[in-house]
Amino acid sequence: MTTERFVAYYRVSTAKQGASGLGLEAQRETVRQYLCNGGYPPLAEFTDIESGANADRPGIAAAILHCQMTGARLVVAKFDRLSRDAEFFYGRFKRTGIRWVAADNPDMNELTADVMMAVAKHERLLASQRTKAALAAAKARGVKLGGYRGKHAPLDVLAANAAKGVVTKKAKADEFATRLLPKMREMQDRGLSLNAMAKELDAIGFRTKQRGKSGEEGRWTATAVRRVLARADASKAA
Repeated sequence: MTTERFVAYYRVSTAKQGASGLGLEAQRETVRQYLCNGGYPPLAEFTDIESGANADRPGIAAAILHCQMTGARLVVAKFDRLSRDAEFFYGRFKRTGIRWVAADNPDMNELTADVMMAVAKHERLLASQRTKAALAAAKARGVKLGGYRGKHAPLDVLAANAAKGVVTKKAKADEFATRLLPKMREMQDRGLSLNAMAKELDAIGFRTKQRGKSGEEGRWTATAVRRVLARADASKAA
């Protein structure tokens, strides 16, 4: 092992796993063993608690930015912790040019990574098809699918669902802003204007949380930069 610098990234699939440490500690231990039994601790560690098929993950976005700012290599415990979406991997990672390594298979190259991601994508498609087929068969047997089936859902149910959605959306936006704040402060220290900051974020391949009609991640504007800064400051003060 060399004195090369690393940024560690971990991912767990559910909030329950994240809270309990299930899976997370195992990933940390695998990375620690790879980095010479902790002899070369990572510069920083980032974690996401989401689905591997979801490309909108603030933890990996922050890890990428940290790698770009420090020249460090991204290290994950297992390749599937990096991303199960080939488009996400070859889009954001190759566009930004960061280097990465999987602790469980450090000799992996782009060809083997491509094959593994294609297989994972195919397995997700098959699982989705099996689920749809099972639901269709249940419906054909007369099984009622779904929840409340009245003409209108009860007002208390609608209100509770709406409140839950607002809280979840705000929490994700706050986390996104907090993780991006160090990079934005660094650009402010260089005297960049809001417009210049927006252009630099676009140039390094980082995208806003807002998505266009096509579903693609949005591009930065001065207004978007200002909003993230304001949200990060408000979240920090709360």
